[in-house]
Formats: sequence, structure tokens, C-alpha cells
Amino acid sequence: MKNYQKTPFHLVDPSPWPLACSLGAFCVTTGTVMYFHNYNGGGSTVMLGFLLLFLAGGAWFRDITREATFEGQHTTKVQLGLRMGMALFIVSEVMFFFSFFWAFFHSMLVPTVELGCVWPPQGIEVIGPWGVPLLNTIILLSSGVSVTWAHHAIIENNRKQALIAMYITLFLAKAFTILQVLEYIEANFTISDSIYGSTFFMTTGFHGFHVFVGTYLLLVSTIRLLKYHFTSNNHFGFEAAAWYWHFVDVVWLFLFIIIYWWGGK
Repeated sequence: MKNYQKTPFHLVDPSPWPLACSLGAFCVTTGTVMYFHNYNGGGSTVMLGFLLLFLAGGAWFRDITREATFEGQHTTKVQLGLRMGMALFIVSEVMFFFSFFWAFFHSMLVPTVELGCVWPPQGIEVIGPWGVPLLNTIILLSSGVSVTWAHHAIIENNRKQALIAMYITLFLAKAFTILQVLEYIEANFTISDSIYGSTFFMTTGFHGFHVFVGTYLLLVSTIRLLKYHFTSNNHFGFEAAAWYWHFVDVVWLFLFIIIYWWGGK
């Protein structure tokens, strides 16, 4: 006798990938702390963690894609729940970055005696906003335009334009990351140079990590687009990646205005 699902909600099968991703995240954080304290194996542990995250995340995406595209598990109720979950996740990310901005404002508006009662602190040669930061702003805002173009193309069932827009978005995302790395290499201060260095590298570094994650999500969406997984009425996988990418854009605007321009005066 065949069993029929009596609920519109998806009853998820047991999966090893959440545990594998947790282990990968643990390796990344532990390896980073080891690296900061000059312990042997810190860098290798970080790389192992990223490899585990990449592989387990890919397998997890594969399972979700199978459930959504081929098994029909993502009903209207399920999609509503996924949208609410993604929205709440982005809200939690807003709070995450708010804590770093709070730390920056706390030190900038009332600099202590240890900082020379000035901001930026004495001895810190800040990065000017009108060079690489401005170029990265243009690149990231342009990528937001191209991902919106892709979204409208998917809604209109124009697969060719959607793919062109996604390729442009991925190219711009890669360009942003390369320029950010070059900026770090050329910086005249480090994360250990007073509270300015700490807040600068923590905030911009975590933003860079979110750009990396967003690029990964967009890459998965592009692959799914190539495999005809999206339709004009069913493409939440792409929408989630686009929401996340727009969030990354907005955070960078605040970074540019507050840390590079206002905080660097």
C-alpha cells in the first residue's frame, strides 16, 4: 500500500550535511585562532575547514535541488516558509554587522587618551576612500544591477539574458574580491594596530567573507539556470541568492560611507 503525504509541508529526510558543515565551520574558526596565535597547522586547519564546507555545502545544495526540482517537495507552503527563513537570516546578519559598526562608532566619536584623543589614532595611515574603495563600490553596485537584470529575465522566461547577467555578476564579484585582497596587501596597518585596525579588518573582512558566500550562492544558481531548474513561477533558489547579494551591497555602502570616508577623515 503506497503512503501519501497528508501535509503540504516537507518532512525532511535525515541528512549528514548539516553535521559536516558544522565540522567545517569549527575547523575554520579554530584554525583562524591558531593562525592568529602562531600555532603550527593553523593555516592547514582553515583550508581543511573551507574544503569541508565547500564539499558538504555542494552535496547539501544537490539534495535540496533534487527535492525542489524533481521530487516536487517545495510546495507553496514550503516556499513561504523558506522565504520567511531567508528574511530572518538576513535580519540576523544585519544585527551581526551592527555590532561591528557600534564598536567603530564607540571608538571614533569619543577617542580615548590611549588613542591620542584623535581619530584616526596617531600613527595610522588610513586607506583613502577615492581609490580602490570607490572602484569596489562601483563594481558591487553594478553587480546588484546585473543580478536584478537576471531576476527579471528569469521572470520573463528569457534564459539567454539571465545567463549573460549572471556571468557578468560572477565576474564583478570575483573582481571585487581580488581588489579587496590587493587592498589588504597594500595597507600600511594591520589588525593589531589599535582599535582602528581591529574594527577595520574585522568589519571589511567579514564583509569579504559574505561576498565569498554570496558568490558561491550565485555560482550554484548559475549552474541550476544552465540545467533548466528555474521557471518564471518557481525560482526561489535564485531569489534567495539575489536577496543575500543585495544585502551584501547595502552593507558595503555603509562600510564605504562610515569607515572609508567619514571614519578616515
